[in-house]
Amino acid sequence: MKAERPRDLALRILNGLEHRPNLSVNYLDDQFQRNPILDDRDRAFISNLVQGVLRYRLRLDWVIDLHADIPLSKIAPIILNILRLALYQIFFLDRVPESAAVNEAVNQTKANRRTRHVASFVNGILRTICRQKGDITFPDRDKEAAYYLAVYYSYPEWLVNKWIKELGIAITEEMLSAQNRIPALNIRTNTIKISRTGLINRLAEEGITGKPTPYSPEGIVLEGLKGRVDRLSTFREGMFQVQDQAAQITSHLLAPQSGDAVLDICAGLGGKSTHMAELMGGNGSVLALDIDLRRLINLGQNSQRLGIADIPSLVADASSNLSSMFRSRFDRIMVDAPCSGLGVISRHPDGKWNRDERDIIRLAHLQKTLLKEASSVLKRGGWMLYVTCTISREENEEVVEAFLESDSDIVLEDLKEHVPKWGPDLINDQCFFKTFPHIHHMDGFFAALFSKR
Repeated sequence: MKAERPRDLALRILNGLEHRPNLSVNYLDDQFQRNPILDDRDRAFISNLVQGVLRYRLRLDWVIDLHADIPLSKIAPIILNILRLALYQIFFLDRVPESAAVNEAVNQTKANRRTRHVASFVNGILRTICRQKGDITFPDRDKEAAYYLAVYYSYPEWLVNKWIKELGIAITEEMLSAQNRIPALNIRTNTIKISRTGLINRLAEEGITGKPTPYSPEGIVLEGLKGRVDRLSTFREGMFQVQDQAAQITSHLLAPQSGDAVLDICAGLGGKSTHMAELMGGNGSVLALDIDLRRLINLGQNSQRLGIADIPSLVADASSNLSSMFRSRFDRIMVDAPCSGLGVISRHPDGKWNRDERDIIRLAHLQKTLLKEASSVLKRGGWMLYVTCTISREENEEVVEAFLESDSDIVLEDLKEHVPKWGPDLINDQCFFKTFPHIHHMDGFFAALFSKR
């Protein structure tokens, strides 16, 4: 079996995402599984190309539009993706010669009988851009600040305007830049099996440098990793879980105690479920609930790898009739709510283009419903943590305000009184946990802690 050439596979993935825009991460992984003989270097190059084009798509399109003699809307999607791939290499990948990027783009155009007639167009526009790339102009920053930021940092203009309104221009620009960076790879030590120091030493034996995260006591930042993390013996032995530091911290905020009954709503792949089970030392129970069976199957496999006692799971829609599903009530509830993901764009750059303002309104309504349903199965005196990976006020503070108004039995706890000693500066004046990529160098997360009278 002959492996597909990396640039061709990257092009095919981008073309596929034109029709399935919400599946980029899974789609990339699916393509790798279908091409098992790809080596780690090729996988990394393909991921870089796909993620890079998604990260800088609007800036790339701006450059194309400046030099093309026809409107972007008239350029076939496959040709547009060929040009984007080439320009990403020309502007952002120093190790790729410009001539190689241009020649590969021309060959890709010629390889398709439906596009070979425009090979000269592709060749001409790319060679012109190579000659003039030092003279590219962008919108006037002084006259059209939002438009400039949108084009230069490659974000939809509605989102830039939203953040300028909420945060101001200077902070918005810092965040746009931060979310365009390739994020660090963070892992969470499985303290059931090994200490953080012990894991750092084991990683060193595998040629990987691990540095403690500044906040999470189990967190490690990996440096020097080449290839997939699941090939490490420490991973296969269940000594760690890949998880960003912000997500790790949320389990400490809910702080499940030995013997607690915990419900993890919208558990996904189980990063927080397994962490909470670790924090309880195996004394207590964590029930993982999610609407997607495949995620829960992966959760079960992951908990087995980590050596954690079986985490029971339930496939269910948490937005309706939770109180009828359970006879007993829970001491702790994690509501890891579906959200716009505007705090994790660095990991999922497709999120820039797959969301709009209507999604935020729709998701905020769902989040309020989830909180209402979750509170119906929370014990008196129990705690419930509401978590999102977004920095949208409508999905964070406004959801909390609406929830408190709707239920007089619910009290908002001051997280400053509950956060571990290493985390007070992560709690803002409104007593919420709130992190920003440009400030804390971790995902943009929000959390609010509630108790029931």
